[in-house]
Amino acid sequence: LLRDVPGITLLRRFASLCAVIFGTNGGVQDVLRPNVMGCFGGSSSKSDAEEDKRRKEANKKIEKQIQKDKQIYRATHRLLLLGAGESGKSTIVKQMRILHVNGFSEEEKKQKIEDIKKNIRDAILEFYEHTEILWKDKGVQAAFERSNEYQLIDCAKYFLDRVATIKQLDYTPNEQDILRCRVLTSGIFETKFQVDKVNFHMFDVGGQRDERRKWIQCFNDVTAIIFVTACSSYNMVLREDPNQNRLRESLDLFKSIWNNRWLRTISVILFLNKQDLLAEKIKAGKSRLEEYFPEFAHYQTPSDAVIETGEDPEVIRAKYFIRDEFLVSEFLYAVS
Repeated sequence: LLRDVPGITLLRRFASLCAVIFGTNGGVQDVLRPNVMGCFGGSSSKSDAEEDKRRKEANKKIEKQIQKDKQIYRATHRLLLLGAGESGKSTIVKQMRILHVNGFSEEEKKQKIEDIKKNIRDAILEFYEHTEILWKDKGVQAAFERSNEYQLIDCAKYFLDRVATIKQLDYTPNEQDILRCRVLTSGIFETKFQVDKVNFHMFDVGGQRDERRKWIQCFNDVTAIIFVTACSSYNMVLREDPNQNRLRESLDLFKSIWNNRWLRTISVILFLNKQDLLAEKIKAGKSRLEEYFPEFAHYQTPSDAVIETGEDPEVIRAKYFIRDEFLVSEFLYAVS
């Protein structure tokens, strides 16, 4: 509030604010009052009256600004994005920037070029380290269909298909490139935007296990938690734990947040992400959902399911199964 006010003016306003808060008008003001050249003693009564008037005016301005800041703070919705690693939290933040904060500047797009090239290098290195597996397959595309068996980033195919474009000297990433680009989130990042004149602050934090200890720093005054899960991760394992299924990790994480007694006053929004990748996997039929979640074999699509024209019935069943794994079990768990 006061950081832009220089020197003695800053100190005067701070002293005046203290006087208002604590009901004192003595020592602090005397210390900050300018030295008067000449013999010892106070300034004239006229000077005191002028000083008192200035102080009261400053107090009014400070109080007015404080009330204004309080109103803005109360009217701002703080959204905390949580979820396991690589669930798509940062992509949601980038979407908000594109939709509500004028997107990305040319300079920011240029800065993303190295991140995109790194995504391609990481994908190639992951292929290289599994050469033996690739050699036993009929080709690279066949190996790509088995990418759930190793840690290939989701955007690998997208950027490998665009290598010729990215190699151009005058290449500038488009919005889709930026959305697809994968950068590990480490720390806490805040994005501010406005929708229909309503202010939002969105906080993105890392989802890997060693990043979750930072979550506790973000819960204060949060309006809602947006929990993001990658539906397509049902046949994948964690980078940090090759023995743990990603979707089951996400389910366990959601359960711990939903049933945390310190978070019961905070609204929770479940965001089922990467449904396009889920549809691709289900249609391909190479990784059957029931192989990882046996209960899916007996699951029936709900009668109230919303079905789009031409949508694959098996994909619809998979989407609703994953939704119900989060919602039905958690609501029953919370009530019991």
